[in-house]
Formats: sequence, C-alpha cells, structure tokens
Amino acid sequence: MATFSKIPLSGSTDGKPILVDDNATPGKTIHTSSSSASVTDEVWLYAMNTGTSAVKLTIEWGGTTAGFLIEQTIPAESGLVLVAPGLLMVGNATPWTCAAFAGNATDVNITGYVNRIS
Repeated sequence: MATFSKIPLSGSTDGKPILVDDNATPGKTIHTSSSSASVTDEVWLYAMNTGTSAVKLTIEWGGTTAGFLIEQTIPAESGLVLVAPGLLMVGNATPWTCAAFAGNATDVNITGYVNRIS
C-alpha cells in the first residue's frame, strides 16, 4: 500500500517562499526528486508577483531545453497563481531538478508543497 507524506519543496527553507532571483537558465532550484525509483513526488507550485509589472516565469521541469520548459506570465501584484498542478517527478538513481527563472529577478516568489508517494 502506498504511503503519502506532505513535505516542503526541497529548495525552500522551512516551507517559506523561494525568491526566483535568476533571470536566465539554469534557474533557481525549486525541488529535487528522490534518488529512489520507488518514490514519486507530486509537486504543486504557486507563483506570486509583488512587482507592478507582469513577469514571464519559466519553470525548467527536469531540463533546460524547449521540451522541458513551462512558461507562464504572472500578472502584476498577484499571488498564488498555480503554475504546476500536481506534476510528477519520479525518483531516479540520478535525481532531477525543477528550477525556475523570471524576466525580473526581484519580484517573483514560488511556494508550494510535495505529496511524496512511496
């Protein structure tokens, strides 16, 4: 029977928002998968933009080339915009990373959580 555990993003300190202070690839690490093939992470990410202009956010989902990128514009002065609705990261002997960068390196933060399934 599977076990579910709700855990913070590995790039977060105690569950606090992660400032996306990179404006180019490779982005700021948001979460790293498990090194065990028997572990799957269901990742939920929300972005907030504290700035007065919309900002393009790029999520690097396991890679930095076109097939691995999720792009979304985060409206000005907005909070908790869903950017990863429970996407999966399956454990691997070589863990892989979800990272992010934004058009402005001071205004976008990411928060969220992981449902770890083992």
